Amino acid sequence: MMQTNDLLPFIASVFQQMPFNQLLGLRVTAFSAERAEVRFQWKSDLVGNPVQQILHGGVIASVLDVVGGIMAVSSALVRLDMTDHSQLAAKLGKMSTIDIRTDYLRPGRGDEFIATAQVIRSGNKVCVCRMELHNNEGLHIALGTGTYLVG
Repeated sequence: MMQTNDLLPFIASVFQQMPFNQLLGLRVTAFSAERAEVRFQWKSDLVGNPVQQILHGGVIASVLDVVGGIMAVSSALVRLDMTDHSQLAAKLGKMSTIDIRTDYLRPGRGDEFIATAQVIRSGNKVCVCRMELHNNEGLHIALGTGTYLVG
């Protein structure tokens, strides 16, 4: 039987095991019912502009989507009475991104990047999250708004 306090570590482990997230080097470093945080290190494989040596915009959008998705899943599942991993896995398989908007504020430079998300609104079917990406020096690189199907 899965308790509510067991859900968050389980959700984080599922996201960290996704092959694409592993390819990007994403690590869930903080996770609660109120906030999610994902970090990744700079690596040359993620460059989108070889002249400027900055992150690819698709990497930035993907990371914002991942951290927003983790937050949306959390907001939906914590409200449900899940009793086992198979029920939870079935529910996770039906959740998805409906829409995401990414605003690029600065070039993606840094040694490490930190993406965070918070829920703006969570309903029975849809959850809306606000996401931000900063570098290790605290520079705000991008922000996003994501809408996720959760029900």
